[in-house]
Amino acid sequence: MTRSVHPIEVESYAILRSRVDTSHLPPLTRAVVERVIHASADTAYLSELVTDEQSLRRGWEALRAGAPVVVDAEMVGAGITTRSTVCHIRTAVPLEGETRSAAGFRQAFAEVGPGAVWVVGNAPTALFALLELDVAPALVVGLPVGFVGAVESKAALRESGLPAVSNISEKGGSAVASAAVNALLYTEEPS
Repeated sequence: MTRSVHPIEVESYAILRSRVDTSHLPPLTRAVVERVIHASADTAYLSELVTDEQSLRRGWEALRAGAPVVVDAEMVGAGITTRSTVCHIRTAVPLEGETRSAAGFRQAFAEVGPGAVWVVGNAPTALFALLELDVAPALVVGLPVGFVGAVESKAALRESGLPAVSNISEKGGSAVASAAVNALLYTEEPS
């Protein structure tokens, strides 16, 4: 997909690359790291993001093949600019003690089945719920933000062995989660 890039974005990437060197990163990893840094203006993501090129390639291929993109919150979906997303936070009926985000993921899995790209930018509880389901994802973008459960949910994601993008701190959120997906959507052909 060819997209028009605004001059402000071009200038922003030039500034970003003058502050951090990403040239040593494999192509999809570089695209994700740079897009997350661009979205957050936080160069610490260079050393904080945890992923591997094979997982990103799997997600990239799934997106190219039309895999559903499931998001934990409407704000995450709004940030993914070139694809429709599945979000059931408004219609989910939580079980006793369950959050709407977790219930939304349960409901979404019943709809989309295995092979989807799952994106968590807000709710650590959604990420924990995802890990309890047998979703067989193409990729999990696990970047929830917060002081309660965010670090733990991302650590659990990394320990799960699922193909994933995460980070090691409380930082995260809608903008960085959607940025990671956009990086894959905007990449024509990783070289």
